[in-house]
Amino acid sequence: MLLLAFGTGLGLTMVSPWSGSGISATTFKITTGLYLIVIAMIASSIGGYLAGRLRSGWSGVHSDEVYFRDTAHGLIAWALASVLGAAVLATPATSLLGAAASGASQGAVASTSRPASPMDGYIDSLLRADPAAQTSTSNPAESRSEIARLFTRSFRDGGDLKPSDRDYVAKVVAARTGMSQPDADKRVNDVVTQIKTDADTARKATASLAFWLTASLLLGAFCASLAATEGGGLRDGTWKRR
Repeated sequence: MLLLAFGTGLGLTMVSPWSGSGISATTFKITTGLYLIVIAMIASSIGGYLAGRLRSGWSGVHSDEVYFRDTAHGLIAWALASVLGAAVLATPATSLLGAAASGASQGAVASTSRPASPMDGYIDSLLRADPAAQTSTSNPAESRSEIARLFTRSFRDGGDLKPSDRDYVAKVVAARTGMSQPDADKRVNDVVTQIKTDADTARKATASLAFWLTASLLLGAFCASLAATEGGGLRDGTWKRR
């Protein structure tokens, strides 16, 4: 936790919203992944070493069995620390994700007095009218809320807008902005492409983080087991002979 907090502060000093300042996004991702591995190696090595060094020695036990037990103690120390660390980190992460999801849902249904229902998308399709005929009577907030529900339902599972939904959204854009229909179609296509690009970027970032975490956990387990055997050798006075 100490090294993670330090790395977070160090990482925030390396990035900047200003152009030409700070490191690039690619460099930041690679540096973050390498730092996760370094954290796992240092913390696991210290924990494994203490588990092996402080363990009571056994008399009359074969050296291979002692070596195995020290390795197992280091591995168990790593596993316990990993579980406790995940539990501690899960609480603030869950709170942050919950707050973000709550804010997003409130923004999407800001014009409604009740939470969005899975049936709202079908009801919107039933009550859909020609946007050009409603320019004087329609509520802009209702149009925004309907399009937000439509986009959420369409892109939730990596899907796309159906042709009828895309035509309707383009008509709403043309009616709201005064653009020609071809320009409105182009704007809708650009926004849909941007949504897919951002979703793909987030997917790649999540996959990269998962791979870095996997590597850090595996190396942490190895370092904890190895450090435990070193601590056990110092405990029994056999480290120099080995």
